[in-house]
Amino acid sequence: MLLTGSKVFLTLTKARLSFSVVFSTIAGYLLATDNVDFFDILLLLFGGYCMVGASNSFNQIIEKDKDALMDRTKFRPLPTKKISTSNAFWISVILTLIGLIVLYTINYKTAFFAAVSVFIYTCIYTPLKPITPLSVFVGAIPGAIPFMLGWVAATNQFGIEPGTLFMIQFFWQFPHFWALGWMLDDDYKKAGFNMLPTGKKDKNTAFQIILYVIWMMIISVFPYTGLTGNLSLSIYGAIIVLVLGLIMLIFAFNLYNRMDINSARKLFFFTILYLTSIQLVYIFDKFL
Repeated sequence: MLLTGSKVFLTLTKARLSFSVVFSTIAGYLLATDNVDFFDILLLLFGGYCMVGASNSFNQIIEKDKDALMDRTKFRPLPTKKISTSNAFWISVILTLIGLIVLYTINYKTAFFAAVSVFIYTCIYTPLKPITPLSVFVGAIPGAIPFMLGWVAATNQFGIEPGTLFMIQFFWQFPHFWALGWMLDDDYKKAGFNMLPTGKKDKNTAFQIILYVIWMMIISVFPYTGLTGNLSLSIYGAIIVLVLGLIMLIFAFNLYNRMDINSARKLFFFTILYLTSIQLVYIFDKFL
């Protein structure tokens, strides 16, 4: 029974996604400080998971009927009635409150930005998904907050440095989610979701993916210029980040040329590798 309950909780909070988001927060924290406070990192891990998990849980409550229509989501806890909507709601509320309290103990700005992230994801992005493809632009805002949140947690300041981290992850969202949207377009449309910018898998959508990859590449190497305050990147780090970006660009062009699900899948999985890789590059570049 306990094992089943744990599985339901992990699925409801999308554990793998939540941990990957929290990793971005920790990366931002490490970039901001030379004196790592491991207690603060524990608070970020716990509080961050609570907030991201709450967002994912609220999202599944709102979309439970639509989730039942899609192959990739029909076995989630709410469509299969492994948990009631009421219990899922209270889990979401409790996670939000705990997350805010924990993050507030670091500083109030960290709690504030986390609260903004949950609000936009739950109250704006999720309701917009069945209405307009522009929901992806709205969703990119809470999706980009975690990387900058770590910097704010470490410094209690918001400036050019966390702003740059925000923009890196903001532009990254578009090739990531549009590649996923391309892969799952038929499944999404069963539930009335239209996640692609033009509404279909066409050359214009593929071209927009290429454009956003280019913008992502530019902002990702921009700290090398020395114009981003205390956030910097050496020539070696910039070259590695640029090469990773060029590889993603090749995948994006491959999708443009082939227009198939396999190309979209390759791009999607590389976007995941890209984000984690450049965050590690930034960290190693600072400390080595």
